[in-house]
Amino acid sequence: MPDSAGRVRIGILGASGFAPTTMLNPARDNRDVVVAAVASRDQPGADEFAAKYGILTAYGSYEALIEDPDLDAVYILVPTSLHGKWTKVALAAGKHVLVEKPFTANAGEAREIADLDAQTDRVVMHAIQFRHHPLTQRVEEIIASGEIGTLRRVEVNLCVLLPTFKANCYNYAMAGGAMMDAGSYVTNMARTFGGSTPDVVSAQAKLQKPKVDRAMTAELQYAAGHTGRLRCALWSGRGFWASAKIVGDDGVLRWLSPAAPNVFPRLWVRSANGKRTERFSSRTTYSYQLQAFADSVLRGAPVRTSSLDAVENMGVIDAVYRAAGLPIREPS
Repeated sequence: MPDSAGRVRIGILGASGFAPTTMLNPARDNRDVVVAAVASRDQPGADEFAAKYGILTAYGSYEALIEDPDLDAVYILVPTSLHGKWTKVALAAGKHVLVEKPFTANAGEAREIADLDAQTDRVVMHAIQFRHHPLTQRVEEIIASGEIGTLRRVEVNLCVLLPTFKANCYNYAMAGGAMMDAGSYVTNMARTFGGSTPDVVSAQAKLQKPKVDRAMTAELQYAAGHTGRLRCALWSGRGFWASAKIVGDDGVLRWLSPAAPNVFPRLWVRSANGKRTERFSSRTTYSYQLQAFADSVLRGAPVRTSSLDAVENMGVIDAVYRAAGLPIREPS
């Protein structure tokens, strides 16, 4: 049950440097949640993190946090290859779960969690935060309205610059790779804006080391007849690049920073109605995501990025790896 103030009490599983951006800062401005605990792999690390960010309780093991009866929910922020394991443990303990992207190491593991999710009344949300921003939802609305006509082409790009090659995102044993990281976002974009889960026609990877992609490009085919392309990278000669373009037979939608639309919250629309620019909130996507999670836990709101949606996402990611001649990732 929530605390006496009606807030969802969340524990962070993994004392990650990403936590301030993805959870701690959004939580400070949210009356529906409180970050009540953090767990690291050792007690000193947990204590240091808790002291730095003003978190009341610190645990030196993941198990101890999940077993805390005063926590309602767990935010999974451990290495990717461990997402599935600890999501299962959290569900078994009766916790709601917000799972950082990618949801799991592969589609098979995602399906196991979706099956468990179906047997509980707990909220399981995949942390694909851009889905909760008003710009994203407006794009979905315009496509559904028919303003740009029948879809012809979906192109999404997210190339970032992460030169720390010893990081987990470049480690195959930790389920690393560009397609698992930035690719989780562009895959969800391709599915969301394309209207369905596409088939992977072809894929080309650029490797940072054997089995680990630093960049990936894939061509997509949708059942309705339109096509798509996704590009993602952790390190690319193009530098940073983030954009989306949706082409219909009556118009085009374009915008920048689709994984973080709050950074450049403008949507350019060209249709039979003319050209226009629509502007949106600069409130962070993580803030919208946290509110959506709280609304699902406290008020039963539908989960936009559900475990079943995550199964579809991981299925495309696995298919891209296979098309590129690379192995799918495995849990550790």
